Amino acid sequence: MNYYCLIAGLPDIEIEDHKLVFSVADFKEEVRPQLSNEDAKLFDLFFIKFDNKNLLRYLKNKEAIFDEHGNLSKEELENCLQLLKEDSKTISPFFPSYFETFVLEYKEAQQTDMNTAFWEDRLTELYYQWAINCGNKLISCWFEFNLNLNNILAAYACRKYQKEAEPVGDNEVAESIKKSSQRDFGLTGTLDYLDVLQRLSEESDLFEREKKIDLLKWQWLDEQTFFNYFSIEKVFAYLVKLEIIERWASLDPIEGEKLFRILIGNLKENAMKRQADGGSGPAAG
Repeated sequence: MNYYCLIAGLPDIEIEDHKLVFSVADFKEEVRPQLSNEDAKLFDLFFIKFDNKNLLRYLKNKEAIFDEHGNLSKEELENCLQLLKEDSKTISPFFPSYFETFVLEYKEAQQTDMNTAFWEDRLTELYYQWAINCGNKLISCWFEFNLNLNNILAAYACRKYQKEAEPVGDNEVAESIKKSSQRDFGLTGTLDYLDVLQRLSEESDLFEREKKIDLLKWQWLDEQTFFNYFSIEKVFAYLVKLEIIERWASLDPIEGEKLFRILIGNLKENAMKRQADGGSGPAAG
């Protein structure tokens, strides 16, 4: 579906912006009603990560703080879990089918000694599998890009502390991480951003590292949506970018601005070098 009027009316945003044109929550409230049913489901994929968090919290403690950014309210989640217990087939469309898989696994294993990190990883794995199979090529690639990015950075961290990596998911990258002892996990030539992740893994300043990760994500979105003008892909990318701005706008404005300007300068300098060399891979400062 074409969203010319919607996208044409959106304010321009840049990664160095430190003032929000509107919040992610406001964007959701304003934009979602304008989407087709199928595109709304793709839009909702972004917010399921908050439902994941709420589900896990609720299963551990029914009085836990509830994150309102998700697709399901606390009452809706409670109702869905009750219907699931009754084996009902009329569960809310906002209740992803993998929630049923997770809840059953969680309840069956309640007596075992599995910590919170295990269940967070399991829920994340199911979420990525669900999102990657969404049927939209670009959005599917976005989730796989994030899965690979997180797995590779985690694997480099494990090597640093001489621990065995346990990547999430079962795609080619995850399997390579599990099996390979090579510095690049045997992935050189498979991922064009691998060298960037190698450099990021060596970054000692966590603040700068996180900022460079977001720069890499922003650039990936720009490159992948370059020929998507008024589509759901453009709407989805705008949503992700808003979250990036929202997160950094909440940090110390003076230090954040100073560092961000330096990183933007490095990003532009590297982009100019790649153009001069005829290269096309992404860079992150």
